[in-house]
Amino acid sequence: MRYPPVYFLKQMNTFIIKGFMILFVSCVTIKLNLCSPNTPSLNTLPLNGHFNFHEVHHAARDFGNRYQFLPMAVLHPKTVSDIATTIKHIWDMGPHSELTVAARGHGHSLQGQAQTQRGVVINMESLEGPEIQVYTGSSPYVDVSGGELWINILHESLKYGLAPKSWTDYLHLTIGGTLSNAGISGQAFRHGPQISNVHQLEVVTGKGEVINCSEEQNEDLFHSVLGGLGQFGIITRARISLEAAPARVKWIRVLYSDFAAFTQDQEHLISSENTFDYVEGFVIINRTGLLNNWRSSFNSKDPVQASQFKSDGRTLFCLELAKYFNLDKTDLINEVRLAMAHQKPSTLKCLNSQENCCYICIYIYIYIYE
Repeated sequence: MRYPPVYFLKQMNTFIIKGFMILFVSCVTIKLNLCSPNTPSLNTLPLNGHFNFHEVHHAARDFGNRYQFLPMAVLHPKTVSDIATTIKHIWDMGPHSELTVAARGHGHSLQGQAQTQRGVVINMESLEGPEIQVYTGSSPYVDVSGGELWINILHESLKYGLAPKSWTDYLHLTIGGTLSNAGISGQAFRHGPQISNVHQLEVVTGKGEVINCSEEQNEDLFHSVLGGLGQFGIITRARISLEAAPARVKWIRVLYSDFAAFTQDQEHLISSENTFDYVEGFVIINRTGLLNNWRSSFNSKDPVQASQFKSDGRTLFCLELAKYFNLDKTDLINEVRLAMAHQKPSTLKCLNSQENCCYICIYIYIYIYE
């Protein structure tokens, strides 16, 4: 008679123990939530949305993956009134309830800002407000829900030939999320961050009041909420400035091996007039090769033959530049060359030789909006 190997038995025992622990922790979490003295009072609130006291583990994680604070409940609001009613109820309960509230957008916080231990997390993406409303004219703008994604605003505004003035690299972020931080972008040197391009906000305060604010109305609240990390209120609606979208964009990436030259050129570009419309710098930790590590790899048709560059595992620095145009392709090339000609040459050491060159390489791509 053959007996199973000892190693197999150990694996089975480990699997059974882990499964039991997961089941035990889940049952304890559900029991604690259901037995909380605050649970009955929240269940009685007249809401269009609903509370979830069971599926709360996802709200204890974020993009930073450094903190995990398990909430008591997750509110899935359908209206701004749901948020206001919940916050007012918690405010009226007083500090003895020990309930705290955090608004969660797409979950891209880094330091647990959208989490709350044994509190209530508000899922802003479930908020059903009016559709995105784009207003054209001499000073165009868009009215959007705080739980709306920037990518959706871009798609909708482009239908009218418009686009936000300032945006982040990654557009699958909520309006309320980036406006509660700052919204730094490659256009910030011209237009400021996203919080500098807001005309008006609708905010639910810590007392559950729904207040409209702007630079002319409730000014203190307006400037406190913008970049306030959600500590002064929850953004439920925003009016954001737009501008005419270019027909074409010339996208250029410049590689550096010298940090001093990289920062010198970046400072020069953002302080110069009539150069580029977008300037951003980032670091490439090049351990597995340039082609495997860059966000958008080169291909065999690139004129600079980037695949021939060898960095030998060194850290690289990159400037990402963009020039907006409404011209034909011939004029587009000439305008970009003119913009590059205005730049002060930098003394860089090429990755493949000891000779000095103006730029290590330039990667150019044309985006056509039309």
